[in-house]
Amino acid sequence: MGTGDKINVFPSRMILTVMKLRLKGAQKGHSLLKKKSDALTLKFRATLKKIIENKTVMGDVMKAVYFSLAEAAYAAGDISQTVIQNADKAQNKIKFTKDNVAGVQLTNFTMHTEGSDVYQLTGLGKGGQTVSRCKDTAQKAIKLLVELASLQTSFITLDEAIKITNRRVNGIEYVIIPRYENTIAYIIEELDEREREEFYRLKKVQDKKKVIREKQKQFLEAYNKKEEETGTAIEDAPKNLLETEHDPDIMF
Repeated sequence: MGTGDKINVFPSRMILTVMKLRLKGAQKGHSLLKKKSDALTLKFRATLKKIIENKTVMGDVMKAVYFSLAEAAYAAGDISQTVIQNADKAQNKIKFTKDNVAGVQLTNFTMHTEGSDVYQLTGLGKGGQTVSRCKDTAQKAIKLLVELASLQTSFITLDEAIKITNRRVNGIEYVIIPRYENTIAYIIEELDEREREEFYRLKKVQDKKKVIREKQKQFLEAYNKKEEETGTAIEDAPKNLLETEHDPDIMF
């Protein structure tokens, strides 16, 4: 009997063929999932590298933003009320796009600007260049934040996808494939046992027929000897029930 976990099936040639096809399919699926896991891992590492680089740059950019804001406040005074009054609708908008990586949908954020600059006259009286430089620095920081958010979202999605894919790969490799292999080994062993039993049965039948033929031969020799002694014709004698004589067909 096959050892290990196996599927409870009736051992036959047809079931053996089905199990072999399932095993081949499982091996093919394992190979594809392994390639998918490798592709996701490669993308995951590239995303992690970009996140680390962006966070490093983000620290310097945020320092520049706060420094520019301090410069603008010193040169142009308090411009917060002017910014609030001119804020009608958002100029910087986020656009969502999808990126397909090995069947996994990754969300990407891209920033685009709509309309004219409503803050172009801010600081016209004094400190105009400083306010403009502060605005550009803040714009750069927002763009970097959007890119970092896109990378963080992709990072989380890839992490979950890699966990699920690796779980499936391990399930196929350590559970499904061994189960099919054990089932195939069990069916082959049972079929071999049946063939040995059939061979033994046929051999016993041949031995039995041989014994019957020997008995028939002995009976005929004894009968012929008795016929010679008594003079009775063998054609008049009753038929031997043990003879393998072909009876004529009966037509209805």
